[in-house]
This record gives sequence, C-alpha cells and structure tokens, in this order.
Amino acid sequence: MNHPIIVGITGASGAIYAVRLLETLLAAGRDVHLSISPSGRDVIRHELNLDIDLDNFNASCLRLRDDPINGALHFYHHQDFMAPMASGSFLSDGMTICPCSGSTLSSVAAGSATNLIQRAAEVQLKERRKLVLVPREAPLSLAHIDNMRHVTEAGGVILPASPGFYHGEQSVDELVNFVVARICDQLGVEHTLTKRWGSG
Repeated sequence: MNHPIIVGITGASGAIYAVRLLETLLAAGRDVHLSISPSGRDVIRHELNLDIDLDNFNASCLRLRDDPINGALHFYHHQDFMAPMASGSFLSDGMTICPCSGSTLSSVAAGSATNLIQRAAEVQLKERRKLVLVPREAPLSLAHIDNMRHVTEAGGVILPASPGFYHGEQSVDELVNFVVARICDQLGVEHTLTKRWGSG
C-alpha cells in the first residue's frame, strides 16, 4: 500500500520543478499532501505567472498538465500545525521540499520549525523517513554547506536542482524532467521522464 508523498514549495527559484513534480506524482497515482510558503507563492507568481491564494487554495490555479491524474492533491496552509504531516503518527512514503530556500534549509538543519513545511521535515527526520531537499542557490556560502552537511548527517538527502546534459537534452522541459526524475527516484516513484543510462 502506498502512503502519501509530502511536497513543500518554498521561496527559492525553480518553481517550474515543483509544478512538474506535482504533475508526475499525481500521474503516477500518488496522493500528495502539499504546503506552500508565502515566499514560495511569490516565486511561483513571478516565475510562472500563476496567482495562488494560500487562504483559499484551488488546485486549478497551478494549471497542471492534462496528464492522467490518478492521485489526489491535498493542500494544507503553511501555518496549519494540526495538519496530518505535522505528526509522526501520519505515515508517508517521503517528503521533498522543492525548491528549498536557504532559510528553509537552515531551519531544517537546526530543527527550528516556524511553519508547517519545516515541521513536516523535522518529522521525516525524527521518524527516519525519506526527506529530499532541492536547493537551487548558487554559489553556496559556508553556512549553506554546513546546513547541508547537518541535514545529510540527520538522514536527509540534498539533491541540488542541477540538470545533466548527457542524454542530449534539447529543451527546458527535458532539463526540468531530469531533476524531477531524480527526485522521484529518491522517493521510490516510478516514472518515464528520462532514459536511464545503459537502458538502450
């Protein structure tokens, strides 16, 4: 039996990765529990021209592609600490914060949650469940590197939004799919976003 996947979207550049990830998870039949920070909303608005109301969320505002949607999307306000994902008794198959801002990375590394996304990440680590953080910041400061080390030592996975080019990617969509495919691999979600090396 599959449990839900938790997705947090925070205020780093790379909103396009988050939307494609949601499309892929839902098309794969996975239920998704989603929370978006105010800064994440602002980046989505700036980069994708999508207007999201965090107080009255409607999934249609994300304009997800018409891939078969076999999973269900559940949205939780970033200050709703009564949401299922805030408790270790709620079972999930993993969580990703995509994209992950530097301030969110810092809060997760320090175990200092001020919103639902950070609290859910803390829960994943304490319950020894999969947590995948997708930073895009460049260059990295020493604080960023130290925080990534702390999260890794606690059991999390740092997966930078760094697409590869060895499959001959030709478009932005293909580069986005490369990163989203790596996230799905970490979460154990099947996909056909990219070819696998050696698969012919």
